[in-house]
Amino acid sequence: MGRPITVGIPRAFGFYLYYPMWKEFFEALGVRVVASSPTTREILDNGVRETVSDACVPLKLFHGHVQDLADKDVDYLFIPRLVNMARDAVFCPKFLGLPDMIRYSLDDLPPIIDVRIDLRKGKLEALKICYRVGSLFTKNIFKIYDAYNKSISKFGSFKDLVKKGIGLTDAMKILHGKGSETDFKHNGELTFAVLGYPYNIYDPYVSADVIGKLHNMGVNVITTEMIPDEVLNIDSPEFRKEAFWILSHRALKAAHYLFDTKSVDGIIHLTAFGCGPDFMVNKLIELEAKKRTHMPFMSLMIDEQTGDAGVLTRLQAFVDMVKLRKAGEKEGVAWNESSDLSLYGDVSHGYKTAARADG
Repeated sequence: MGRPITVGIPRAFGFYLYYPMWKEFFEALGVRVVASSPTTREILDNGVRETVSDACVPLKLFHGHVQDLADKDVDYLFIPRLVNMARDAVFCPKFLGLPDMIRYSLDDLPPIIDVRIDLRKGKLEALKICYRVGSLFTKNIFKIYDAYNKSISKFGSFKDLVKKGIGLTDAMKILHGKGSETDFKHNGELTFAVLGYPYNIYDPYVSADVIGKLHNMGVNVITTEMIPDEVLNIDSPEFRKEAFWILSHRALKAAHYLFDTKSVDGIIHLTAFGCGPDFMVNKLIELEAKKRTHMPFMSLMIDEQTGDAGVLTRLQAFVDMVKLRKAGEKEGVAWNESSDLSLYGDVSHGYKTAARADG
């Protein structure tokens, strides 16, 4: 027997939300799945070289990951056109255009599986999509249906782990047998929410490992994906209309929920330089934060030049400020905006910087 057919999946964009489901589906069809290597400076530089200068960081990174897979000699690249996966909101247009951008930017690529995923078309649309993809590898409709069911079950297990407070990448490790839930539980002194797009937050290279750094400082971290969907889907009078892009809308709803419930000690919004929707989300959260002076908030911008030391310094200052504030509250010391300013200079209701974390 020859080697099994291999499908490469770039470790960017939808990877962090859907990889366990995609991997299970292909493997149930007898296809070997290869993920691109974890992000490195070389992968990022390769992507920067192949994209226009004003593209957002995640888009540059995606090109680098596709090139990494091409070098691994995979038989297919799986780059679906993600349009809609739930409710009425859709993904940013770059998700829809990824296959075309890749085709016209990179040479000598294997065939691209660019199936369009738009679940607004009906309850059977997901099954139809799986058949269109599965029929590339087998004509056995029952095998495709079995792969579909297994992938849905795996995705449910993945989401269950995340809702328990396990990070996306840690949940993947658990599903792949590389640890248990207790291995990834943290009992820190503080709890922060790190909001933003999952493909930025959970890539330890492009985010300068914000989550890992916070864990090392004794801070528990929650992200948008850990907040129950029923909370994020509630219609709120504060939102006269939903943000058009689904990930933007979820980040905004998560921020409002956390401001209202006061269930964390601070909020950090990780935003990517050059991303238009992300800029708007950041500004809307910032405006809301200025109304909620009880909640420390920091905006942290990343780009391809982000320096590890710069991010670490900002995180340490934010953590120290929150600890100082909580200690003052326990002693009955009044905490107001003017006292914050006298301590930290460039702050607002706690600590806030929109400067690029370039070290």
